Amino acid sequence: MKKEILSGNEAIARGAYEAGCRVACAYPGTPSTEILENTVNYKEINSSWAPNEKVALEVAIGASFGGGRALCTMKHVGVNVAADPLFTLSYTGVNGGLVLVTADDPEMHSSQNEQDNRNYAKFAKVPMLEPADSQECKEFTRLAFELSEQYDTPVMLRTTTRISHSKSIVALGERANDLPEPKLIKNAAKLVMLPGNARVRHPFVEERIKKLSEAGADMAINRRELRDTSIGIITSGVCYQYVREALPDASTLKLGMVHPLPQTLIREFAAQVDKLYVVEELDPFIEEQVKAMGIAVTGKELIPLCGELSPGRIRTAFGLQQPPADAGDKLPGRPPNMCPGCPHRGVFFALNQLKAYVTGDIGCYTLGFMPPLSAMDTCVCMGASIGMATGVSKVVSAEEKKKVVAVIGDSTFLHTGINGLMDMVYNNSTSTVVILDNRITAMTGRQDNPASGFTLMDDPSHRIDFPLLCKSLGVKHIQVINPFDLEQTKNVLREEMERPEPSVIITDKPCVLVKREGVFQKGPVYEVAVEKCTGCRACLKIGCPAIEWRPAGDGSKKGTAFIDPLLCTGCDVCRQLCKFDAIGRAK
Repeated sequence: MKKEILSGNEAIARGAYEAGCRVACAYPGTPSTEILENTVNYKEINSSWAPNEKVALEVAIGASFGGGRALCTMKHVGVNVAADPLFTLSYTGVNGGLVLVTADDPEMHSSQNEQDNRNYAKFAKVPMLEPADSQECKEFTRLAFELSEQYDTPVMLRTTTRISHSKSIVALGERANDLPEPKLIKNAAKLVMLPGNARVRHPFVEERIKKLSEAGADMAINRRELRDTSIGIITSGVCYQYVREALPDASTLKLGMVHPLPQTLIREFAAQVDKLYVVEELDPFIEEQVKAMGIAVTGKELIPLCGELSPGRIRTAFGLQQPPADAGDKLPGRPPNMCPGCPHRGVFFALNQLKAYVTGDIGCYTLGFMPPLSAMDTCVCMGASIGMATGVSKVVSAEEKKKVVAVIGDSTFLHTGINGLMDMVYNNSTSTVVILDNRITAMTGRQDNPASGFTLMDDPSHRIDFPLLCKSLGVKHIQVINPFDLEQTKNVLREEMERPEPSVIITDKPCVLVKREGVFQKGPVYEVAVEKCTGCRACLKIGCPAIEWRPAGDGSKKGTAFIDPLLCTGCDVCRQLCKFDAIGRAK
């Protein structure tokens, strides 16, 4: 049996391949992104990026209704977007197996909240599996497809950042070749959710959850490990690994299916130990249900409710001695920042100068909040910037309305920003919208989107024409600018902010990290003429990582700027800021 070292995301992709999955669809979002970036390597799977998670799930649902096994992946907040079809899918059930991966992000390494999506499984009344390592990621994905078809249900697979990105050994298997060929089968009573049909399906859903709970007692993925019975710990996912490291002698009930809970197995385990605990990240999801069963258990009284767990935090919770601290030097802090040559930088510099009230969005440009740019005032969720700008303009004075600017990226605009712009025009808002078109979904790793002109499978495709799209929505004033031209950027922003009706500004420069050849062209690098530099530090106001400050050797306050030639992309923005002509192209 061939073995490889795979991340959890790579293992899920492999599991989908081995399970005979035919369609995989997603909107990229950390920590789930790499799943689709790996399914695309299996040519038997039709893999695609969707404009948003709702569309991704609907594509997977269609593939399932057509008789093919389908995988849909997203980060935890993506399930919020996909919740509408998910809840009804629970009623319709499936034809081909359908697995929905939700990648949660405890500690919010790259997210705006810390929601626990086990609650979605309970709310939607669908089963959820939670793997604890890469091998289980692969095996649980295969099992999820089987359970989906056996119980006529979508199955959710929950990972976390640690499981998604940690690597471990995985034994590979062969692709299933005994599955029936997809075929259209009409079954309107089951798949058309009119109220009359839905009423018939609801009791089925309730009975399905009951059967799954009963079956869970005999599932191999739920297992008791009896050791020292003075302490028993119910746990799942990566927390199981932490418990085994921090309390190696404790008895454990490792749950691979976290919804519905195998109540019989839990009661049996509770009867075998003297003191029962639940160790889980984020919400007291398992704990509350165990308590509702009338079983005495300790959970969040000890275990932190917020943040990511670790062996150290579990040792602290149980009052155990910590191992000796690493004596090595700590790495210096590295605050997030836009890349050198990022086309967003000039826009935020200009917005700051104009004292705009910026309703922001999710993407690299969210870093416009960070100093020294400090030019973002709100950020809630994907696509919200335009709607928030409309809302703000409804309540502030006529003079303050001129300050309101919504900023949104190309991929985010196509995700859920279009409806916001439609509403802005329809309801006669007066705000300005800036679409930062860098031709890629940059924040999550430079994935293609409908504005890039290519699909996930690298096939050429229609590229969205933003000016034409905005015009079709009724926007009368649309300007396309070069964001590296600071004077043009500031003048156009000022002009459109004064306009008493909706307007759109579109920046037209690609991300410096676009991996497709010919999209981004690096220009000549720049350097500082030390003899001309007065030490005014104006060039530092854009926060470019390629520019550093070098203090004078004599310890005086005066120093000079220095441009790292290895980082400089030749964007020219810093030269425009220098009033003393101290910055120019390197000779």
